[in-house]
Amino acid sequence: MSKFYARRRVSVLAALSGLIASVALFNAPTASAALPTPVSGATARSYLAQLTVATEDRTGYDRDLFPHWITQSGACNTRETVLKRDGSGVVTDSSCAATSGSWYSVYDGATWTAASDLDIDHLVPLAEAWDSGADSWTTSRRQSFANDLTRPQLIAVTDNVNQAKGDQDPATWMPSRTAYRCTYVRAWVQVKYYYGLSVDSAEKSALTNYLSGC
Repeated sequence: MSKFYARRRVSVLAALSGLIASVALFNAPTASAALPTPVSGATARSYLAQLTVATEDRTGYDRDLFPHWITQSGACNTRETVLKRDGSGVVTDSSCAATSGSWYSVYDGATWTAASDLDIDHLVPLAEAWDSGADSWTTSRRQSFANDLTRPQLIAVTDNVNQAKGDQDPATWMPSRTAYRCTYVRAWVQVKYYYGLSVDSAEKSALTNYLSGC
């Protein structure tokens, strides 16, 4: 084979390889986004050691003291933004409501195709935050907490699972999917640390135990 044809063959093969890679990239399924990745287990253990341990006090709590589902962009509020972030193939209408899509609930392993089957969970519940120090916050800070898309605080999950969780902390409730528990406690500690919230003794004990395996 002459050098000319050898070079031409290499050139053609390179072009075909590039085309194949481009087609594969174009046809690759779009991965759904999810909860912002929490800190590592080591960092979470360090954060936990710095959290104040205190008895919880729910005096004066009212969910309305945490304005939530505020407008995030255009017509989209926080709930709609998380649904779009956490789903696959999500289609929305002109008011930003999800009309179709698929959602995988990491807490229980269920998959849903109707947005009405999903709740947006405040990973650290609003009542738990109130008990742990948010009672002294301004309304503006409580609003930021309730709509935080930057920290691992909001996630779309099966509605009845979220309702069963309620305002419980990891001492009394954890996701049924054991594979997600390490992520859950790392996120919990990160959120509490960032917002300067306390933990009660049972909560700290549970977090310590779970984090020991992360």
